[in-house]
Amino acid sequence: MNASGKIAVAGATGRLGRHIVEVVEERGYDAVPISRTHGVDVITGEGLAEALAGVDTVIDASAYPLNEQEPATEFFLASSRNLKQLGAEAGVKQLVVVSIIGIDEFTTGFLAAKKAHEEALRDSPIPVRILRASQFHEFVEPLLQWMPQENGVRYVPKMQTQLVAARAVAEALVDLAVNGAAATDAGRIPEIAGPRAETLVDVATLLAERSGEAVRIEGVSDPADPDAALYESGGLLPGPGATLAGPTFEEWLEGEGRM
Repeated sequence: MNASGKIAVAGATGRLGRHIVEVVEERGYDAVPISRTHGVDVITGEGLAEALAGVDTVIDASAYPLNEQEPATEFFLASSRNLKQLGAEAGVKQLVVVSIIGIDEFTTGFLAAKKAHEEALRDSPIPVRILRASQFHEFVEPLLQWMPQENGVRYVPKMQTQLVAARAVAEALVDLAVNGAAATDAGRIPEIAGPRAETLVDVATLLAERSGEAVRIEGVSDPADPDAALYESGGLLPGPGATLAGPTFEEWLEGEGRM
C-alpha cells in the first residue's frame, strides 16, 4: 500500500519523530506533526481528529519517557486505541509503528509495555505495519546521565545492543510507509539495527571519553530484574534477516562533533 499526500507523524518532536518529519518532507510529502507541542494529544484525543483529516498514513513514533511498565502500557494502549479509532473515522489507510527488537521474551519495564502495544495493534480496522528497531545512538547519553555515580565510577546495566542512528530508523519507517520496503518473510516483523553488536559499557565508555568526563564505566547486574539475563545474553540483538544500517556509534559521535 503506497502512501500519498499527507503523512502524519505521532511523536513528531521526539528523538525519532523529528527525523521522520524531516525525511517525509525531503521525500516530497506533506508532514502533519502530531504532538502536544502542536496542540494534539494522542492520549486524550484532543485535536487528533482534526489533525488526521485528509491523512493517508500515520507513522507512530510516540513514546513514554520512563522505564515504568504500568504507566507506559497505559500510554501505548490509549494512543493505539485513539489512532486506530479516529484514524479509521478519518479514512487513514495505514498505520506504521516503530517497536523494539527482541521484546517477545521480556516481562518487565518499557519493553514489556511495547509488547502490549504490538498486541493491541493486531486488532485494528486500519492495516498496520510494524518495524522493530534496536536502541538508538541517541539513547546512550541520557541513559548515562540517569545512571548512579560513586567515587568516579558510573554504573550502567550489563547489556548487549546493536545501536542504530535514529535518522536511519526514520528513513526505514518512511520507506515502509511509502512503498512497503522491508517486507517480511512468513509474516516476520522486519528489524533494523546498527552495523555491529556492542556492549553498553563499551559505548558508554567511548561517550564519556569523547565528552571529557573523568569517570570510569562499570557494568552491573540487577538481581531483582527477571529480564537481566536477557539483556546480558543478547536478547536485544537483531535476527539474521535484519537490515543493518550505519553509521557505527563511534562514527555517529564523530559526526556529532564529539571527536
